[in-house]
Amino acid sequence: MHPARKQRLILVVLLVALSSAAVGFVSYAMRNNIDYFYAPSAFAAGDVPFDRRIRAGGCVVPDSVQRAPDSLEVRFALTDGEADLEVMYDKLLPDLFAEGEAAVVTGVLMRDGTVRADQVLAKHDENYTPPEVADSMGKNASCADGAKI
Repeated sequence: MHPARKQRLILVVLLVALSSAAVGFVSYAMRNNIDYFYAPSAFAAGDVPFDRRIRAGGCVVPDSVQRAPDSLEVRFALTDGEADLEVMYDKLLPDLFAEGEAAVVTGVLMRDGTVRADQVLAKHDENYTPPEVADSMGKNASCADGAKI
């Protein structure tokens, strides 16, 4: 092989190896920042890991919102039509959060089966549902207010 070609081949192989290593290191560093989405039925089936950040979504079950009288703590249930998921949240809820509306929570699944949420996202208008919630609820599912998801 000609020395110039050999040098170019070594350079290309070295660049590919370094690029692969960089992608691997970035992926490894970001593994703790990825939030996987689960539907309430996945929680009921036991498919969700404990003590790890996750996202869950569904419709807020009517008459499930319970507010603590002396703090900001709120407990409510999310449903995907197949199973319910209990959620505990101790901050201010979004203005558009309501029973029978779609919501997505980010938090940690506790050993008692409840999700301790650190963020709650609510549906922003009557025509929008987060894509994850729509997929988990199915095309014909609807929330309590009758709006299709």
